[in-house]
Amino acid sequence: MNNKRVLPLSLLVRCFFLAYFTTVLAKPVMANIKYPSVAPNASYSSVTELSYRDADKKIQYGEDSLQYALLWKAGLRSSNMETPLVILIHGGCWLNTFDIKHTFPMSTKLAQAGYDVWSLEYRRTGDEGGGWPGTFEDIKQGILAVTQYNDDYALENTIVAGHSAGGHLALLAGSELENIRGVIGLAAIANIEQYSMGTNSCQSVTKNFMQGIAKNKPRAYALANPIERQTHPNVMLLQGDADSIVPMSQALNSGMPFTLIEKAGHFDWIHPGSDAFISFIKTLEVMSNPDSR
Repeated sequence: MNNKRVLPLSLLVRCFFLAYFTTVLAKPVMANIKYPSVAPNASYSSVTELSYRDADKKIQYGEDSLQYALLWKAGLRSSNMETPLVILIHGGCWLNTFDIKHTFPMSTKLAQAGYDVWSLEYRRTGDEGGGWPGTFEDIKQGILAVTQYNDDYALENTIVAGHSAGGHLALLAGSELENIRGVIGLAAIANIEQYSMGTNSCQSVTKNFMQGIAKNKPRAYALANPIERQTHPNVMLLQGDADSIVPMSQALNSGMPFTLIEKAGHFDWIHPGSDAFISFIKTLEVMSNPDSR
């Protein structure tokens, strides 16, 4: 005799939905990450130790494994302004030693502030196809891929922001893609020839990115030099006066509009808890005004 009990269908349905709500719908929604205030001149390690939210999507814009973008979707988008997409270009002396991951907290905070973020990874010095001009070709391809991914993203409603060597690439991109809304250089290298003559760790490897020194490759340096190009009509440089990696002379002597932040160091711009980062957000808000161009 079979003593198995058969559960009524109605009870089975109730058990299914109970399991569903418990394991799927009842998962807690991730709250905004709180980034405590940090003293000026933050260290690189203080940035890499921060929490972050994973990107919502990874989009391949080229055939190489390094040619991809990570998309962070904004939590709340402002209804009072035409919120632009932020295209973010990370720095790291153009070296493949430093990848996109150190800007994850920055992308997280920008999304929490109401901006969708399209953060680019790209081939760098040490990668096959990286260096000049391959790295810059990746950046342009990654920016143009925005409109192919989503019809809601138009270059006219895009702000390109880059930090350090990424700022250098952002300035170059702005010189060729004038239909983007604006360009923000965060401790950006605006004069690569002058920068290559310095002696700090990042300046010393400029020749590796350029595959030679300026004296031997004058045409290549001219093409790779933002100050030798037509500046984007809506550009802003943000620079700290305590930056030991990109000296403030890069902004002061660029001929471009700039804002100088006292006591800010090189990594303050990518630390969401810094006063410099607040200045970055305010600059984004100004550029988000459709009349800012």
